[in-house]
Amino acid sequence: MAKHRGSRVAALAATLSVLATAAGAEVVVYPKAGQSAEQFQQDQFTCHQMAQQQTGFNPAQPMAAAPAPQYGGAVRGAAGGAALGAVGGAIGGDAGKGAAIGAGVGAAAGLVRQSRSNRQAAQAAQQQQMQQQSGMQNYDQAYAGCMTSRGYQPR
Repeated sequence: MAKHRGSRVAALAATLSVLATAAGAEVVVYPKAGQSAEQFQQDQFTCHQMAQQQTGFNPAQPMAAAPAPQYGGAVRGAAGGAALGAVGGAIGGDAGKGAAIGAGVGAAAGLVRQSRSNRQAAQAAQQQQMQQQSGMQNYDQAYAGCMTSRGYQPR
């Protein structure tokens, strides 16, 4: 049960980190003195499009959610192992004993497969988070550069 809680905490931490990064990484630009709102919005839109084309990153596009940790590997493994063990035990003369041994081995194998799968999912989520951060940084630099070239002072 402690492993399940650890997987849940890791998945939650990765998700919150991605959301905080996406929400916190933002270039702030104010209109120039005496400038119309329409011109400011047009410049923002043009720079957004340019930054998006340059980087291939759209900050308004939601990220795909990380897969949820898997549970029940031990139960599935035990069921399969018990069935296989019962067949082997029946051949040897004691189906019950074979089923019990098969269930134990199957449960252990199921936990190992589940743990491996959860580790791979956590690594994929971490890699996705790093790509998101890198994309956002590149987008922010391109957007700020465009706005600077139009006479704004991004912060």
